[in-house]
Amino acid sequence: MKEVGVEWRIRAIRGAITVSENTVEAMREAVMEMLDELELRNQLAPTNIISVTFTVTRDLNAIFPAAIARQRPLWDHVPMLDVQQMHVEGSLERCIRLLVHANLPASHVYIWHPYLRAAKSLRPDWSLPQHSVLR
Repeated sequence: MKEVGVEWRIRAIRGAITVSENTVEAMREAVMEMLDELELRNQLAPTNIISVTFTVTRDLNAIFPAAIARQRPLWDHVPMLDVQQMHVEGSLERCIRLLVHANLPASHVYIWHPYLRAAKSLRPDWSLPQHSVLR
C-alpha cells in the first residue's frame, strides 16, 4: 500500500530460476521460491506491483507461472502475462524468468534481482549478496 507523503518511483526487477523437471510440483516450488525471495529481499508488497511478465523456456509447459503466482496472498489482482522465451541453441534449459514493474519508495536504494539455482549463471553480477544500485 502506498504511504501518503512518500515519493514513489517505478522500478523494474528481473529474476530467473531453473526447474528440476517439467511438472506442476517442480514449477510451483521454483516459482514460489523466486517470489518469496523477490518479496522478502526487496521488501515488496504485492499491492505495489504494477505488472509481472513471466517467460519460460520451451521445455516447460506443465503449468503457467502466473497461475501459481495468483495463489499467493494479494497476488490475485496483479496483472500477469506468461510467454515463451525465445529459444537459442545451448541456452539454459528449464528456466523461468520474470520482469516485475513495481512502485517503490524513492528512498529504496537497493534492488535485489533474484537469480536462483542454475539461473545464477545468467547474471552473476546480480546474484546474492550483490545488489543493483538504482539512480
